[in-house]
Amino acid sequence: MTEPPIAATNDFVVKFANVNGSGSASANELFAKSILRMGVPVSPRNIFPSNIQGLPTWYEVRVTEAGWLGRRGGGVELMVAMNPQTWAQDVAEIAPGGYLFHDSTKSLPASKFRDDITVIGMPLTAICNATYADPRQRQLFKNIMYVGALSQLLGIEAEVIEQLIGEQYRSKEKLLVANREALHLGRDHAREQIGDAVRLRVRRADNVGKRIFVDGNSAAALGCVYGGATVCAWYPITPSSSCAEAFERYCGKLRKDAQGHSRYAIVQAEDEIASIGMVVGAGWNGARAFTTTSGPGISLMSEFIGLAYFAEIPVTLIDVQRGGPSTGMPTRTQQSDVLLCAYASHGDTKHVLLLPEDPYECFEFAATALDLADRLQTPVFVLTDLDIGMNQRLCEPFAWEPSRRYDRGKVMTVEELEAGRDFGRYLDVDGDGIPYRTYPGTHPTKGGYFTRGTSRDAYARYSERGADYIYNMERLLKKFDTARSLVPQPVLHRAAQPTRDGAIFFGSTSPAMAEARALLDDRGLHLDTLRLRAFPFPDAVAKFIASHDRVFVVEQNRDAQMKSLLVNELGIDPAKLVSILHFDGTPITARFIAGAISNALAAPAPSTTPQEQAA
Repeated sequence: MTEPPIAATNDFVVKFANVNGSGSASANELFAKSILRMGVPVSPRNIFPSNIQGLPTWYEVRVTEAGWLGRRGGGVELMVAMNPQTWAQDVAEIAPGGYLFHDSTKSLPASKFRDDITVIGMPLTAICNATYADPRQRQLFKNIMYVGALSQLLGIEAEVIEQLIGEQYRSKEKLLVANREALHLGRDHAREQIGDAVRLRVRRADNVGKRIFVDGNSAAALGCVYGGATVCAWYPITPSSSCAEAFERYCGKLRKDAQGHSRYAIVQAEDEIASIGMVVGAGWNGARAFTTTSGPGISLMSEFIGLAYFAEIPVTLIDVQRGGPSTGMPTRTQQSDVLLCAYASHGDTKHVLLLPEDPYECFEFAATALDLADRLQTPVFVLTDLDIGMNQRLCEPFAWEPSRRYDRGKVMTVEELEAGRDFGRYLDVDGDGIPYRTYPGTHPTKGGYFTRGTSRDAYARYSERGADYIYNMERLLKKFDTARSLVPQPVLHRAAQPTRDGAIFFGSTSPAMAEARALLDDRGLHLDTLRLRAFPFPDAVAKFIASHDRVFVVEQNRDAQMKSLLVNELGIDPAKLVSILHFDGTPITARFIAGAISNALAAPAPSTTPQEQAA
């Protein structure tokens, strides 16, 4: 072997290469959770194809006692190669000195391997064929068997995995026993036939604490329940479908009255257009309603989004972003819908965007979006992406203050109407651009909740007068400006040393950016960072940019959409903003960010003159 075997404890990456539909997903997740139960943080990512079964799928687990939750990149220490279709690329991804674990039932020529890695073969198929008669059992238990072997090789405690299996099959005794037997078949073989060939180790730690392990789609769904949503209309689309499915599960437990009656409505519509139409109708009627979709769905919904914006109807949209245009990469991640959502629909529109960084903020921002939609009487978008939405991640436990009350905004009551209070559906009486509304049926003759998607005056009377149109359009801008102080504010991180360089980032880039700061600090390169959490941009964003000579804008799309939004909305000189762009469909890594910023910092700042650069 030309490279010494890698030795590492609680700091390495394991990648599983499987065939989609082979039942490997639950086994691979069992592996990740077992390490987590030993107090060692993990950051897993599921890389899967946009088909039902048969194509390659991967599951990458970063074991990181330091707690870094971003994807690391740069090769893996251990590859579990269970898919002959992808053998060459999987073997190529192993770092020099790394390990290849594979099914050695059929012998392979030496040309299939590398001389700078350790090859560990286990005849998984042969063992399963000798143990199980049923073909499906052979496949499923082969997955559990390799988890058992890996647990022995890496030092993962058998009791931890047994406990997880017990939790999964607590009411299915036969499956529980069979899975435990397969686990120990793998462990026994590894102990007796492989020994200590692997120098990667999982050692008990206490770095997980009280954090929970959850995906962003489930978190957002629960946030909608706690935030008061009673209506969800949706159409299936990757990677957002599990959000609506989770909402249905949670409603089944938490949206029942004392008599057991359901107090919610969930409709799988015939398409995205119908689903947003139902949500707009529910919002008009006073219900808290939302839809969950992805970029192609937003495109189809745009006309209804424009109606809700101009008619001023509360609507919440959870957009789990993926790669585009068109069908694009349905099962890959990007931050590709920033401009689409900010200006969705024809004419002059501007929409509120919330940008959560992890499942905790998915929960919090989903509930906040419902409040903001009511308060502002407008569509509000929660922009997550596949990386947050479909991958489990460690985050702080969700919190809900029992005294928290829903913000329903300016709703005129029957008492106010009967007291003779002037009601103009589109009348700005407080100077914040937000008019009063009434719920349908509030009063038989006064203040009916009449809404127009056409031009009107302040009292909702049809009008094509230029002055009336201008009044409404400028009032909508005023309302958008009011939102600036209501949305979640950005998070500032000051460098350890004074610096004139800064970086702006948002959403799922957050864990990679936190690690990139540490990498840059180690290189003696320091910069302040600002994490955006919402649009419209609060005043702190412009101040941050103004206080630095150059600002890197880190985002996961091709066309620098967030940079464009900053330039367009804040009047920033484009030369002052330096784009760091990543858009191959994989989650951005700290190494990518630190490398790109290091190279840029080696160049003169754009504010210098050509003469200064030459000097």
